Amino acid sequence: MAYRQLRSVNGVLLLDKPVGATSNSVLQQVKRLFQAAKAGHTGSLDPLATGLLPLCFGEGTKMSSYLLDADKVYRLEAQFGVRTASGDAEAAVIARSAVNGLSARHVEDALADFRGDITQVPPMYSALKHNGKRLYDLARQGLEVAREPRPVTIFEFGLVDFYGDRASFTVHCTKGTYVRTLIDDLGEALGCGAHVTQLRRLGVGPFRSPTSAACGEQAGPDVDGQRMWTLQALEAAAEQGFDALDRHLLPIESVVAHWPRLVLSPDTAFYVMQGQAVVVPHAPAQGSVTLFDKSDVFLGVGEVCADGRIAPKRVFKPKRRS
Repeated sequence: MAYRQLRSVNGVLLLDKPVGATSNSVLQQVKRLFQAAKAGHTGSLDPLATGLLPLCFGEGTKMSSYLLDADKVYRLEAQFGVRTASGDAEAAVIARSAVNGLSARHVEDALADFRGDITQVPPMYSALKHNGKRLYDLARQGLEVAREPRPVTIFEFGLVDFYGDRASFTVHCTKGTYVRTLIDDLGEALGCGAHVTQLRRLGVGPFRSPTSAACGEQAGPDVDGQRMWTLQALEAAAEQGFDALDRHLLPIESVVAHWPRLVLSPDTAFYVMQGQAVVVPHAPAQGSVTLFDKSDVFLGVGEVCADGRIAPKRVFKPKRRS
């Protein structure tokens, strides 16, 4: 069999993950389409979930941690009166309760306790490890182990629609939040139980799609005109060649496009590329920044030091614009 040369591909792809697939399986499919030498995803979505899964290629993998640590936005649907082992529709039902008399006002009132800084006990059906074993593997064996509560922040937990024993919600939260646990805990607070029936991720860090999109619908352009791409769209582009496929990639710097931007002089840029902290006029007093040269070429990201200098954190070999 002939050896297939893998390509050096750099950038970020906003993938619309389909229902039923694991994050790693779709990553491998897309990586094969691009024939990319290096790629990784930026935080798993459950097989039940659909929506935004940013994939980083090549040098873009250096930026994946910024998306792993970023806030997330979800749209979901839940059913009351039924509690499952996993908190979603993929595991066995463990309890049923009547929901007679449950109203939108009851739900709204209960939501108040789940906004702001809260703690969650991670679910057994999760990828966390206990003594080297994944919790979901233990859960499938019928085992349960103690898990330490973890702090998370829920910026938004809003009721979108309520219809009897079902409802839809929007959630904006910090990394590490288990939306399934959020709904399970809400159901327990209401005294009837609940589980997630549909889940769609609409935002990761700076990448956001309209929150008006329903869980099962194809997302449109986000606020910056960027789009999530389905596997079918990528397969169609691949038939036209790599140029057509590569046009779906965003530049590496799109991951941190919301950070303050500094343009470096040639001398300053030289020292930054050597890993040295530099003085940059009119730099912010604190926080993270993006670094560009005079030709608008992305050099990397930096952090403002206590003495006001800019210390490089991630740097990239400049790729001149054509």
